[in-house]
Amino acid sequence: MEGARERLEAERREALRRLAGLTGDFEEVVAASRDTNADDEHDPEGATIAFERSQLATLVLQARRHLAEVEAALDRVAAGTYGTCERCGRPIAPARLEARPAARSCIACASAR
Repeated sequence: MEGARERLEAERREALRRLAGLTGDFEEVVAASRDTNADDEHDPEGATIAFERSQLATLVLQARRHLAEVEAALDRVAAGTYGTCERCGRPIAPARLEARPAARSCIACASAR
């Protein structure tokens, strides 16, 4: 379990770092759209500020969800249930946990969804 905790803590640090970067990028795009009166909606040369804002908002949401999954996995480690499928109760294969440390279900249950 100690190795799992270390992997999850590393994932958590990376998720927090990524979230901070994305949040900063998002705030910059929002500020840029406030500070200009340019009509980017009709700019044939590139993406609009609205598109960039939407794309960054989606990435921020994904990073927050991943962080929540990692924190839930850390809770499972503390509770002694990490590595047990939440659906069927069987052990999750070590290779799956290596690839997806925050996995909640075994491959069979994940495939059945």
